[in-house]
Amino acid sequence: MGLSLIQLQHDIIIGALKKVTNGEWKVLVLDSGSKKLVDNVVKEDDILHENITHIEEIENPRATNSNTDAVYILSPQPHIVECLIADLGRRRYRRSHLLWTTCTCLNRLGNPVSDCIDLDPRLRKRVDSVPRAREQIASFDILSVDYFPRESHLVTFRDPWSFPVLYHPGCNNLVRAHMQDLSRKVLSICVSLGEFPTIRYYRPREAPHAASVLCSHLATFIQDELDAYAQYHPEFPPPASRPRAALYITDRSMDLYSPIVHEFTYQAMAHDLLPIRDDEKVVYKIKPSEEERNQTPKDKEIGENDKIWVDNRHRHMKDTIEKLMGDFKKFLDENPQFADSTGDNATSLNAIRDMLAGLPQFQELKEAYSLHLSMANECMNIFQSHKLADLASVEQSLATGMDEDSRKPKNLAEQVVQLVDDDSIVGPDRLRLIILYLLYRNGLVPADTQKLLAHAQLPPRDNTVIENLAIMGARVQKPLKDNKPAPPSPFGKRPVPAEVGDGYALSRFAPALKSMLEQHIHGTLDPTIFPYTNPPAESPSTHSNANGLVSQASLRSAKPTWAKSRLASVEPRQRIIVIMAGGATYAESRTCYEISQSSSREVFLATSHMLTPGLFLRQVGDLSTDRRRLDLPLDRPPPQAPQHLFEPVPEPKMAPAAAANMAPAPPAKQPSAAATAAALGAMKLGPSGSVASNGGPSHQSSSQPQSSSRPAEKKEKEKEKKKKLHFPFSKK
Repeated sequence: MGLSLIQLQHDIIIGALKKVTNGEWKVLVLDSGSKKLVDNVVKEDDILHENITHIEEIENPRATNSNTDAVYILSPQPHIVECLIADLGRRRYRRSHLLWTTCTCLNRLGNPVSDCIDLDPRLRKRVDSVPRAREQIASFDILSVDYFPRESHLVTFRDPWSFPVLYHPGCNNLVRAHMQDLSRKVLSICVSLGEFPTIRYYRPREAPHAASVLCSHLATFIQDELDAYAQYHPEFPPPASRPRAALYITDRSMDLYSPIVHEFTYQAMAHDLLPIRDDEKVVYKIKPSEEERNQTPKDKEIGENDKIWVDNRHRHMKDTIEKLMGDFKKFLDENPQFADSTGDNATSLNAIRDMLAGLPQFQELKEAYSLHLSMANECMNIFQSHKLADLASVEQSLATGMDEDSRKPKNLAEQVVQLVDDDSIVGPDRLRLIILYLLYRNGLVPADTQKLLAHAQLPPRDNTVIENLAIMGARVQKPLKDNKPAPPSPFGKRPVPAEVGDGYALSRFAPALKSMLEQHIHGTLDPTIFPYTNPPAESPSTHSNANGLVSQASLRSAKPTWAKSRLASVEPRQRIIVIMAGGATYAESRTCYEISQSSSREVFLATSHMLTPGLFLRQVGDLSTDRRRLDLPLDRPPPQAPQHLFEPVPEPKMAPAAAANMAPAPPAKQPSAAATAAALGAMKLGPSGSVASNGGPSHQSSSQPQSSSRPAEKKEKEKEKKKKLHFPFSKK
């Protein structure tokens, strides 16, 4: 579907390597941070194919390679710059091509630098301070790739620590530096896309919580970064026929329902219910089937290379199961030789999975379907054992404010109490239900909250989670006779949905992000809730044109509406970039894909990290924890360059035999005085005046040095003889 950010970043990195190597073999040097960025989108074979001899890490010990040029892809961090200085100082490579993952057009105080410097002025000064650094640095460029494309239209910064930094009351002194870092990452996305977007940010009405100004501050930082970059890069943005992009700055407080409501699309449900390990890779441990009971569980990666995952992740679980079973039956129809052995048992997920285990000749197909059949089966087992159907029915009424018949729900308090008393409902699900009820009622009397927690038999920490929701903008407590209704949605009342089909009544809730995107497309988004950082000079109708709603061409060249709808798929599409500070949910990610498919826009979502309900509740609970116990990366000592990079180069060690040959001879043993006197008394002079130690005439030459020089003369003659053999035509 349109542009893929994974492929875009891959092409940027490979294109930079191709330009620098220019057909000549070079060494690639990465740091620990840039290596993660590169490994996320580029395979090692693709790198080595671009005239790269091998890949090294700048923090590790390395041999000097003074006959080869090096290509550095580095993070602009002080300790990485010190590592680079160590390499330049000892001339580890012949020449160095420097590629930085992101630019720092602004210094840490947020003020534009006076010169066109893509690297922090202090870091650039450190590099230039190395003697003869300019002789060694062959090129200097910025890649703008400081982000992690997770899917074609989803970007994360792999920074779950962003949540406590932005919302924890004790982290106020860290917010500015963190926003500066976030703004540089957003700049990298915009530069990669070639977009200089208009910026709008979320400004809630009557928000008492301190974090209500978060989006406005972040929007200002991003606007400053974009302005500074455009000032010193006249070619930005590159010319394009599509409308100008729109960048929306939102944060987690805009929608507190989405991270709590049970979602029953495949991707969201799997991450919510299954023990999926979500780190640098998304991994699920698959259990062996009945046919493979003797094998150990295997870790399976789930990603963009998994076609079954990509095709089904946004489908409702009901549709996903039907698709998986239908695909397998289609396989049996295309391979009738297996139909006889399987019979008519392909009617359940477990039966299909066991059949696949008996088809070793279809290993790739077997592994792919076994993974997703196992995940789908486990999800449905939890769905049934935890009574999620009953739970989700009440959740949907609380989140949407309407029941399945699109009417105001009744007796919700009794239903909530009944569910939290049910032993089949697990503790975390009880807490989620209580929070949804609290949000629906716009706060509860403290005594009522304690009664619900007692019914649910939840630990005291869960009460802390509820209290900390006030930091996110929720109204948690209210007086006894306060019947003040909940504040209206910033997007107005959603239209009553059409009749919900069978099986989809538990999926009526839509994230607030969907309303925001729909109102942007229709030009009805409230400018007081989503103001611009730089208000456009044109009128609202002209702004609609800038959004791509109405063509700016003359009436004579305008196409009729029927022709426009037919050509919508080939016309340039406006890009919408959504920044969700504090983490985004899989429901919000799915919404961006759905809007992209149903409109003439292309929506990209960027966030610090992906949230599951369990992670969100843990992070909200930590907002009252002592900051020192959080072990934030910003509170740790700054990383230092390894000391071994600055140690003198050791002398090469010799082989033991060579060392023995070069060792000085031991001093001769001096004779004693008595032995010397006895020797002199026994001396006799020979006839020619030479001395004979045994009293007889001496037959040696008159000088000792001549006898000691004979071996040396013999070696010289042998060398001359060898020369004559190797060079028979040389003159004598």
